[in-house]
Amino acid sequence: MRRMKILMQMLLAIILGCVAGFMLQGSEGGAAAGVVREVGFVGRLFMRMLKMLIVPLVLSSVIASIGSLGGMSGFGRMGARTVGLYLLSTFAAASVGLLMVNLIQPGFVNGQPNEQIRKVFEVVGEEAPKAQQDRFSDSQQNLAADWHQLFEKMVPSNVIEAATDNGQLLGLIVFSIALGLAMMKLPGEKGRSLQEVVSGFHEAMVMMTSWVMKLAPIGVFCLLVPIVAKTGGEVFQQLGKYMLTVFLALFVHFTVILPLFLKTIGRLSPWQHFLAMREALVMAFATASSAATLPVTMRCVRDKAHVSKEVTSFTLPLGATVNMDGTALYECVAVLFVAQVMGVSMEWGAQVIVVLVALMTSIGVAGIPSASLVAILLILKSSNIPNAEVAVLALLAVDRPLDMLRTAVNVYGDSCVAAMVGQADKKRALEEARS
Repeated sequence: MRRMKILMQMLLAIILGCVAGFMLQGSEGGAAAGVVREVGFVGRLFMRMLKMLIVPLVLSSVIASIGSLGGMSGFGRMGARTVGLYLLSTFAAASVGLLMVNLIQPGFVNGQPNEQIRKVFEVVGEEAPKAQQDRFSDSQQNLAADWHQLFEKMVPSNVIEAATDNGQLLGLIVFSIALGLAMMKLPGEKGRSLQEVVSGFHEAMVMMTSWVMKLAPIGVFCLLVPIVAKTGGEVFQQLGKYMLTVFLALFVHFTVILPLFLKTIGRLSPWQHFLAMREALVMAFATASSAATLPVTMRCVRDKAHVSKEVTSFTLPLGATVNMDGTALYECVAVLFVAQVMGVSMEWGAQVIVVLVALMTSIGVAGIPSASLVAILLILKSSNIPNAEVAVLALLAVDRPLDMLRTAVNVYGDSCVAAMVGQADKKRALEEARS
């Protein structure tokens, strides 16, 4: 009931924000203009809170998830297979998102950047200085042509600078992975103590993120009022094409790619697995939280999909952290959509980099509602997209229903990998019994 209450609050905030925005539309002076200005200020504060979480949330999540592998018995072959399948599944999802956004091109109208959406970006905050746009254009072209720059970003000369420099956040993620691996190799009590500290810090960051997300209804309302007041409701008709792109991409991955993996790699029945996971999928859709759904997911995989307790206990908690199919797909669509709206041409080389960054940042997304907004902002800033902060605001207006859909895809992707790993474990056990 509480989760449904939060959902209703978000929907009510969107409706009230639109109504209030229409009522204040065209106000250029007087008390009405003051109301719009102050409400917009609260919305900007909400965005600053989201930005505040980026570096510590990603840093702690990646280090904790990698370092925790050392504490799991029997990692070996099962661990390598699990991680490999998670990476394959997430990469496939991001690729589907990239393909769909290029086919549908939701950021274009008649082959040109959508001016209505761009107005939303412009009225929320000041446009980036021209020097920054020129620097973005040059760096994007060079990045597509010269892969050396990608590897330079992956190995920052100063990790503190990488944490504060928007263009080097990819290096921060690579550093986090390396530190997690080093922590995993520390002997005895040193490794365990450091792991407990990092895990505790990550849990605190997840709690902080949940606090910020509780303010989302207020944030959504305060963000929508000035947008609608200055641009009208036409923009939400334009966002419909963007929502359709996300929905179709998620649908293709859910009904085609994941069943294909189950059939070819796991030699399992996709339909039977879907029936086994119905309860978990409904819970994931209702809560928009893969973390909250984890106990139900584990029960469905263990009791209905008949995967062993050992495999379930290892693969699903790990997957809830490092495997986010729907999130990676959504991130790719969002980044390319914003680039299209801003009139930024991204060649295939640059788009491949977006896929790789989406793959890596999806590891750092907390399994709570709307947490992927933080990762989307991270990717936009890593890609040097102008006005990254204000661009996220337009996506926030329609994020909740899309969040519910992509969370269901996240959970289903986790369960598919667990089933495939469980099937391989059964086959290996049979072979060892025969020999």
